[in-house]
Amino acid sequence: MTASRPGPNLSRIATSLGVSVATVSNALSGKGRVSGQLVERIRERAAELGYVPSQAGRALRTGRSGVLGLVLPDIANPLFPKIAQAIEFAASAAGYGVLIADSRGDVAAQTEAINRLVERGVDGMVIIPRRATRISAAACPVAIIDTPSTPGNTVAADHWQGGLEIAGHLAGLGHRRVLIIGNNQESNVQNDRAGGIRSGMRSGMHSETLWIDRLEQENGIGCPLGLAEKVRQGFTAFAALSDLQALRALTELQQAGINIPADVSVTGFDDLIWSPVVTPSLTTVRMDMDRIAEIAVSALVDTIKTSSIREGVLVTAEIERVAMQLIVRQSSGSREPGTKDLRDGEHVR
Repeated sequence: MTASRPGPNLSRIATSLGVSVATVSNALSGKGRVSGQLVERIRERAAELGYVPSQAGRALRTGRSGVLGLVLPDIANPLFPKIAQAIEFAASAAGYGVLIADSRGDVAAQTEAINRLVERGVDGMVIIPRRATRISAAACPVAIIDTPSTPGNTVAADHWQGGLEIAGHLAGLGHRRVLIIGNNQESNVQNDRAGGIRSGMRSGMHSETLWIDRLEQENGIGCPLGLAEKVRQGFTAFAALSDLQALRALTELQQAGINIPADVSVTGFDDLIWSPVVTPSLTTVRMDMDRIAEIAVSALVDTIKTSSIREGVLVTAEIERVAMQLIVRQSSGSREPGTKDLRDGEHVR
């Protein structure tokens, strides 16, 4: 049973256990001197009775709202709803609600979103930042999820290690010329992924990097990437820095009559929801978002509980990087001796 006011619920719990309302309140809030055994009994009975603490009452008692803010860079990107779901689940498990703001890829809009959440009285924020983010404006503890090389980062996927996984996979398949495809040369995440790929390449391998944002500045949004020409130049692997760019590469190569993976391989990052069901299914690298969210929210909540400072405090976590997992599917294949070389129509010997 759930009442609209906390008093009757607390009274009922207290009466059923033969203790005072104050004891029940202290046990449920973690305050006062209540034995661990009694705390457990009280919490079990509260759960049985469907007790739901009043957020308004808690705010009056503690000066806290019980709400976290989440600032995303672009909710239209299918990766970020997945992240939001993981953050909401971790926050709910810790007893917090979540307010979500979208910066729409704009630094000024992100600052506005941060200010708006502060005005709503959030106890802390999780921010997936754009460049030039002013964390000091947050006026509350802040957990950053970006990449381990970002100054002030709380926790993130190990994007460099993910790049190493891709490089090792392509090297093991016999690929020697790899085109790295990114869409934002200012992104710390994409630069770390690209850096991991480059550093993981073995002797005799060669890579070039195609930045789509730079290409589109010159030729217009949605322009061809020129991948068929890259195939004629001898590139046999296309390592996109996100699944969205991998899908664009798959589409352009297939429209040019290039077979994947018989002629070339394509890989991505993020394991988006459609990556297993495109044709061919996409080899990619997956983030453990549930683990990242759990670490970020736990560190944020610990800081909120132990700090009375209302300013942009950057939260640190004991674990700052979470390994990525290579998911091998149909879009990557072996470059065995004797396979067709599309540079000259001959067979590689």
